[in-house]
Amino acid sequence: MARPNILYISSHDTGRFIQPYGHPVETPNLQGLAEGGVLFRQAFCAGPTCSPSRAALLTGCHPHENGMLGLAHRGFSLNDYSQHLCRTLQQAGYTAALAGFQHVAAEASVIGYDAIIAPDGGDDADGPTAGAAARFIENAPPEPFYLEVGFHDTHREFPEPLDDDARSAAPPYFQDTPETRYDFACFKASARRLDANVGRVLDALDRSSLAETTLVIYATDHGIAFPRMKCTLTDGGIGVAMIMRGPGGFTGGKVVDALVSHVDLFPTLCELLDVAKPAWLSGVSFLPVVEGTADKARDEIFAGVTYHAAYEPQRCVRTERWKYIRRFGQRRRVVLPNCDDGPTKTLWMENGWAEMEHPDEALYDLVFDPQETDNLVGNSWRSDVLADMRVRLERWMAETGDPLLCGPVAAPPGARANDPDGVSPAETPMIL
Repeated sequence: MARPNILYISSHDTGRFIQPYGHPVETPNLQGLAEGGVLFRQAFCAGPTCSPSRAALLTGCHPHENGMLGLAHRGFSLNDYSQHLCRTLQQAGYTAALAGFQHVAAEASVIGYDAIIAPDGGDDADGPTAGAAARFIENAPPEPFYLEVGFHDTHREFPEPLDDDARSAAPPYFQDTPETRYDFACFKASARRLDANVGRVLDALDRSSLAETTLVIYATDHGIAFPRMKCTLTDGGIGVAMIMRGPGGFTGGKVVDALVSHVDLFPTLCELLDVAKPAWLSGVSFLPVVEGTADKARDEIFAGVTYHAAYEPQRCVRTERWKYIRRFGQRRRVVLPNCDDGPTKTLWMENGWAEMEHPDEALYDLVFDPQETDNLVGNSWRSDVLADMRVRLERWMAETGDPLLCGPVAAPPGARANDPDGVSPAETPMIL
């Protein structure tokens, strides 16, 4: 097989709240992508915060392995930008280009793309990122190419909702109130805008007769920017949308229920493209699952948070049935700066959220408790499961050199972080 072009489309804070995952969020272009490709229903990020998540996907290793323990625009960075996916693809003969948002470097130029063809970040209401990506495709360099297209949607601030959205329900994680309905309606408006821009890019592939020779990857970084989702280790935080369509068996509207992690994408591409796997990769290829020669790629996935707006160290391991979360350090009260501001957050704060505390450890049975509200730590009936999950997490942390095993993790000099006792990520951060 000739090596396909690779079109990687990312979105910000979308979780799985789009039409292909059965939610009442109208995204017809992403729905069409799923119907023609492969939908991963149990895909998870390696860190439910912006830069760590993206860095894990693009390096094939976890944030504490690649160095991205916090946000790129707040002073965190990769240990080695030669580990970025685009560098391996360039060595294999690809031309690498970026359109829009990337969030793994303070300046995109350090990553090493051959071309940066649109501004990084900003509001996509008028489609500047989609337009630039479409023009690149329509005037594409000799194949193969790697085009990374990053949309800022569905990050807050959201656009105003349509009238009919104001009558729609919020996700079941939240009480049905005017505040939560309005908040989720605004999210839906942002998702529609994202989908329209994704459609512009996919249409350019069709016009250029490149759809058959291009592997399209759509993925979001982590869960939606609502309480107990983004920046948390619940499935609402680490569960992500991932859809792939194109050569190599990514066709036919297949649905994959096997556990996969963002760190698995890089080794999967290496296997698909017959490219040597770099030594630093921690993920595993899920190509056998897509091809139907294996039922699963892994038994468990791991994820963690160290810094977001504020320091809040925690790690988790998740199997098909069980979730174990461990928090490090002494703080147990909610770290409000790590939740983006919005009507749902305000409602929770007005009802005492700031005074609530997290447990040191949590164990959830995802069969009977998919919303992760019944902590089974201390339940003697599940003591064997708890012991097993503790061992899995500690073994992984040791094998991957997690610095949390040695105590609190310092930020790089000059990095900025909010006071955990603050209220909003918009407050002036401290220089560390």
